Amino acid sequence: MEHERKAKLQLINDHFQNYKRYAIPKAQLVIADIPYNLADNAYASNPLWYKGGDDRNGQSDKAGKTFFDTDVDFRVAEFMHFCSHMLIKEPKQTGKAPAMVVFCAFQQMQMVIDYAERYGFKHSIPLVFIKNSSAQVLKANMKIVGATEYGLVLYRDKLPKFNNDGRMIFNWFNWVNDNSYPKIHPTQKPMPVLKRLIEIFTDKGDTVIDPVAGSGSTLRAAAELNRSAYGFEIKKDMCKLAQEKMLKTTELSLLSI
Repeated sequence: MEHERKAKLQLINDHFQNYKRYAIPKAQLVIADIPYNLADNAYASNPLWYKGGDDRNGQSDKAGKTFFDTDVDFRVAEFMHFCSHMLIKEPKQTGKAPAMVVFCAFQQMQMVIDYAERYGFKHSIPLVFIKNSSAQVLKANMKIVGATEYGLVLYRDKLPKFNNDGRMIFNWFNWVNDNSYPKIHPTQKPMPVLKRLIEIFTDKGDTVIDPVAGSGSTLRAAAELNRSAYGFEIKKDMCKLAQEKMLKTTELSLLSI
């Protein structure tokens, strides 16, 4: 029989390195948007560099600034160490293995693959997310502008759990936005994109972890799909915004079979 139980949803204001303090369960999926280490070029060619988005108004307070001070020296080795410990072990059954989905800059992809291999994630699948707009509007007459995001699926030996309902899934996804959700973080990923990835690699009742949770959007996406979700966010102000705007009204009931 089916019965309801409370989902586990927790956003922790701490660095993911300190995970042992919190006794959180291991995950079927780690999904993370790692910092791109853009430093003071975070808003380069973005209209937010200028007041009101217009270069005739002069530079805004975002000119020459990072998104956050953590977007300078993100240590991928520490991230991979965390993931190697916090993903469940590969079960004997086929089609049940865990996976990671890591959003990263195109220039970071090979570096992320190399670090992943050191920590036992021997296999990777590149992902491309296609947008219908570009933040690089200030470069429109100067070069071909970027209108894509990138990511990697990483796994150990066995193919991960994969829910495709018999349909082919391409290695590219449309960047589908849903403006009904609050926009908190400048690099926040759209809820429909997060939900689609979570649906593919997990089942209801599984656990999802986001070690760099930011706005908490991954946690909300997982909870709304009846997955338990845990996240770490080192910035106190961001954690507060995520709790108040993204997670406060999230429905947390799970259906357990």
